[in-house]
Amino acid sequence: MSESTVNPPKWGSAEILPLPGRFNAAVRELAARRFAATGARWKDVVFERQFDLFSRSDAQAVEQEALDDGYRFDFSATVSLESEPDKYKRPERAAKSFAAEGAADGRRQVGVGDNVIRKAESVTGPVALISKIEQVMGYLADGIPEGTIAVIDDSGGTLTAPIIEGFAGVVCLGGTVRSHLGILAREYDVPTLMNCKIDTLSDGDVVEIEVTAAPPAADAYETGDTGHARIWLIGNEG
Repeated sequence: MSESTVNPPKWGSAEILPLPGRFNAAVRELAARRFAATGARWKDVVFERQFDLFSRSDAQAVEQEALDDGYRFDFSATVSLESEPDKYKRPERAAKSFAAEGAADGRRQVGVGDNVIRKAESVTGPVALISKIEQVMGYLADGIPEGTIAVIDDSGGTLTAPIIEGFAGVVCLGGTVRSHLGILAREYDVPTLMNCKIDTLSDGDVVEIEVTAAPPAADAYETGDTGHARIWLIGNEG
């Protein structure tokens, strides 16, 4: 049996992403070295002289070292895809089939979600499956086609934050209506469905998101009373 099995890591579970691991390791090493140099007791240092161990300028120096090595702060924007690849298989998430659902006018239900902002009318438009920083950079440079509905994963709120107000709507495969993306959606008045379960969607598919549905109640995620806003496939632009 390994030592790590017997004794859990002192600092908690290992970091998933390289930047937090690198930053935290630097903090630990520097604080430990400076504490050893004081020759004092921990209780006499931690509350009275904590900034002697690690200061704001130290944090800036660690960040600058990472930047000087060529690192760019993009991992938080794609964390779900990196840490849970089986959960987010582009372009769909494992979900129930909605094949049996339908509508009298020929539409086919392809998903459900939790509505963030209740609107008087549903929103219809072509979807764009967004999971890469390069896609966002392209939209920043060229603009977002009118009527585009973004389909994103948990971390897509971070990824698309610079351009979120340009979307006609957003379909997010994770989170809750109280997530950061939900806050941004309300702030920018962007029709948004969170915690969505969908069948396969492709770029250009025209969908209708039912933002006329009531947002979940305060206890919905504890009781499981979610997924009342429907997503309908209208067609494909070609």
